[in-house]
Amino acid sequence: MNKILLVEDDREISAMLENFLMTESYEVVTAFDGKSACEKFFADKFSLVLLDLMIPEMNGMKVMRKIRENDTVPIIIVSAKDSDSDKTLGLGLGADDYITKPFSVTEVLARIKANIRRNTQYVTGVSDQHPILKKGNLAMNLDDYSVTKNGGRIELTSKEFEILKLLLKNPTKVYTKEQMYSQVWNDAYYGDENAVNVHISRLRNKIEDNPREPKYIVTVWGIGYKLGEMKDE
Repeated sequence: MNKILLVEDDREISAMLENFLMTESYEVVTAFDGKSACEKFFADKFSLVLLDLMIPEMNGMKVMRKIRENDTVPIIIVSAKDSDSDKTLGLGLGADDYITKPFSVTEVLARIKANIRRNTQYVTGVSDQHPILKKGNLAMNLDDYSVTKNGGRIELTSKEFEILKLLLKNPTKVYTKEQMYSQVWNDAYYGDENAVNVHISRLRNKIEDNPREPKYIVTVWGIGYKLGEMKDE
């Protein structure tokens, strides 16, 4: 049974989500402030975190920072703050998804299933006819879902991994943001570019020698992104 940490200070919303998710066979642990959320997260093992931003004692952004220092568990922000700057900041700090209030419980469930499915594939690994993908100093092992650069391991979230895998497996293809979103998020694209842009930025910060002059993930202006042209080492 997948276990979810639900961090929401509105008790009515928390109870509604908890009851709904339990009927969908999820185990739910609730927290109503940032401090207890961190304590509960690091005392147990979770499949996903549903995180409100505006919570007492320690806000959601600080909670996410602490989690991301130690874990790549999927994090979905559920917040009434719906500005582009809030979404960009949340995704930039390590959130995998962002849902604005008010929301439908079916939408939340769909996002939970998609993120857990992606993360499960990332953690367990999936065999491939060509288990090692290489570009420059980067190597991706599809058997154990690891990424290394110059022999040193790089820790990626599941979506960062899927974006890089998509580009490595299709080195000559240029992906529009819509195409990348539909394949990595496995969801319909509604024109919100923040998710793709921020994940690309985070990925570049991890794999590029100089993220301001990327060599691995190249922007094709007016179209999207492609893998850079460099020799494998």
